[in-house]
Amino acid sequence: MSSAPRASALSWLALSLVLIVLDQWTKHIVLGALHEGVPVPVIPGFLNWLLAYNTGAAFSFLADAGGWQRWGFSVLAVVISAVLTGWLARTPRGDWLTALPLALVIGGAIGNLIDRLRFGHVVDFIQVYHQDWAFPAFNVADSAISVGAVLLALASLRSGKGEGERR
Repeated sequence: MSSAPRASALSWLALSLVLIVLDQWTKHIVLGALHEGVPVPVIPGFLNWLLAYNTGAAFSFLADAGGWQRWGFSVLAVVISAVLTGWLARTPRGDWLTALPLALVIGGAIGNLIDRLRFGHVVDFIQVYHQDWAFPAFNVADSAISVGAVLLALASLRSGKGEGERR
């Protein structure tokens, strides 16, 4: 007697696709509307639109590393996306606490990958600041990766806590 295969969480890749489209659409808009390095206040004292080109990883990490990072981070995005897609395939469809963050990270990684392949850099445009302090500019893809990573960490803490309670 064989049991029916369980439905995987691969349907969550639809969320990844929505994020990729949203990320690329917002970047298309800002590339046509903003000038590099010229802030446009959204919430004065807190939030600007600021077009910036990032050759590094999230939040300009390794931006001045000499050029290898375009292809290095591109390969890394492909590998991470493939690994996380495999994880989604092994995740039950109803396990949204695992599937949601995986889909967010995959969508963000591919959104920035598209920029690296098209332009050789990532298009960033959201700047959070206060007085003389400014967080590095970021984009929709970076936001998805960050939120996904935090949710994965929280899910792992939750599952680790459950393991400890069962012992």
